[in-house]
Amino acid sequence: MNTRIGTRETDDPLLEVEDLHTTFTLGHGSVRAVDGVSLTLHRGKTLGVVGESGSGKTVLSRTIMGLNTASNVTISGSVRYAGEELVGRPSKHLRSLFGPEMAMVFQDPMTSLNPVVKVGRQLTEHVRYHLGLGKSEAEKIAIALLTSVRIPEPEARLDAYPHQMSGGMRQRVCIAMALACGPRLLFADEPTTALDVTVQHQILNLLAEQQRDRAMGMVLVTHDLGVVAGRTDEIVVMYAGRVVERAPTTTLFAEMRHPYTEGLLRSIPKTSEAKHTRLNAIHGRPPDLLSPPPGCKFAPRCPYAQERCRNEEPPLTDPETPGHSFRCFYPIGTPENRAAYESNLAAGLPQTLAAAGQLLATEEVA
Repeated sequence: MNTRIGTRETDDPLLEVEDLHTTFTLGHGSVRAVDGVSLTLHRGKTLGVVGESGSGKTVLSRTIMGLNTASNVTISGSVRYAGEELVGRPSKHLRSLFGPEMAMVFQDPMTSLNPVVKVGRQLTEHVRYHLGLGKSEAEKIAIALLTSVRIPEPEARLDAYPHQMSGGMRQRVCIAMALACGPRLLFADEPTTALDVTVQHQILNLLAEQQRDRAMGMVLVTHDLGVVAGRTDEIVVMYAGRVVERAPTTTLFAEMRHPYTEGLLRSIPKTSEAKHTRLNAIHGRPPDLLSPPPGCKFAPRCPYAQERCRNEEPPLTDPETPGHSFRCFYPIGTPENRAAYESNLAAGLPQTLAAAGQLLATEEVA
């Protein structure tokens, strides 16, 4: 039975996450995969969550939806959907929200679709379970859904297995399934992984179109800042399970302050560059969350890091513009940042040489 939560339209947030923690207890230690994350999303708006693999963005999405239910997982903090607290609610109640209230488009359609069940059955079972419809009514809705995500010959596709479709078409089926019951909140977790550039563009445009038409709130999870540029209202940048920068999209690209955000932007390939131009990858690797470094978690890779950064973790503050917060003692665009950069460059720190494009030349001379 589809029972809407808070159906009265208001200006209240659709989703409020406050100081959320997700900890995995393993045989050799504990991993704080989500470490004190807070965010807000309003109906009809799109939030981008950006970070490298292992930054905690997927765990964050699954925690919000109540999908991290293993016995070795500890969750604390608050998740309020349409005003209702979800942390601590029974799994049965959370499952009743999947479909009618919130849904997720997973990053790999081959693992999120059952390979031995026809597409039509997977779509209609979802609709019949949540909406209580008969078989013929559910099939009509399934055809309409496939049409809405621009799958050709939708009637014939109902009788196809997932492996008989291309990667782009399988992802469209996953989107159709997520939208089947008219959710008000949609998570899109790396929805263009393993798709070619042209199909990626089509899928992202399709998601944006469906989000506008349905006035959904959407959380777009990706490792690529280029994906969220122009497609989101606000961006949250995550590193080592924490938010390191958060701002409206236009503000973030115009006035980014955190070195990690700068590194993600610099690593995007540019069509204006010559062929075979070496990518500006972020030096080093993400930290081991079983034994994270003291101080700022990005300090070992940061071209501007000073002794204070290696010993003291910066708080998330918005000292300049309300709504634009970041964790950095030497933010981009400040005299302190420039002085730190010059000092590290003179000292020949690898991460600073890499940011300056001099590391390769240094290694070749050596």
